[in-house]
Amino acid sequence: MSRKFSGDKLVIATHNQGKLEEIQALLAPYGVEVVGAATLGLDEPEETETTFVGNARIKWPNDILVDGAKIAGILLERAGDAVIAGIGVNVTGHPEDLDRPVTSLKAQGAIEADAGALLERLAALFSHWLAVWRAQGWEPVRAHWLLNAHPRGTAMRVLQPDGEQVEGAFDTLDQQGMLILRLADGQRRAIHAGDIILN
Repeated sequence: MSRKFSGDKLVIATHNQGKLEEIQALLAPYGVEVVGAATLGLDEPEETETTFVGNARIKWPNDILVDGAKIAGILLERAGDAVIAGIGVNVTGHPEDLDRPVTSLKAQGAIEADAGALLERLAALFSHWLAVWRAQGWEPVRAHWLLNAHPRGTAMRVLQPDGEQVEGAFDTLDQQGMLILRLADGQRRAIHAGDIILN
């Protein structure tokens, strides 16, 4: 890595803790301390989200969207006491003529995206968050998820496995990882499984 600055502290113009943690994890091997604008008492800057990275959002339970189009997905399968995680990312191409929008890294402008390099980065991040979960439990993982998911109040429709449809607004993620939906009458409903359609 080529150093483009002198010193060992980098100030990031954001109050987003999730972004800060990811940048810190990336630069930690180089002895760089990352601090956010809030640490220095600076006002929260406007983040315009002009890149596909900035516009990426988690859609419960297992999709990553960029500008509303699916770019990646995760599937979990239990095998005895182990959980197998399958992660699929559209790198250089994506399916056409589906019933919902999809995209790829290349389509979003990452012309030189490389699956091998992406795999290495994913493995490093997976290892990092697995270590966080083992050392600190679920709460920091949940907090990071919420920072990168669809905002609270996002209108959505849930197609449940039994065929029932439920409409409401995203409220939060509970301690079990279930989606909490706020209904029109103000009640909150826990969603265990289902296909989410963002309105």
